[in-house]
Amino acid sequence: MLLLREFNDPTMGFVTVTEVHMTPDLKLAKIYVSILGNDEVKKKTMLHLEEHKSHVRQIVGSHVRLKFTPSIQFYLDETMERVDKLEKIFKQIHEQESKTNAE
Repeated sequence: MLLLREFNDPTMGFVTVTEVHMTPDLKLAKIYVSILGNDEVKKKTMLHLEEHKSHVRQIVGSHVRLKFTPSIQFYLDETMERVDKLEKIFKQIHEQESKTNAE
């Protein structure tokens, strides 16, 4: 919700948090995000997130009760893009096999 409210800029891509990994000492939060848009939009959005991560950290700190507010690192999660590429490859293979079997 934070990203939707705080980063509601039409020039940026739609951001979805896909995973958050905390280090065992709870001092670092690795936030994986998926961004809807082309490569330029993704790059711009990641830069914007990096520029404002201290603000995100501040808000997280005010909502989460921990001894220390974790540092934040953003990572681009491209899992869905890789899945989409693989599905397209499998579809092409299936179509080629269907043509070969039909002949």
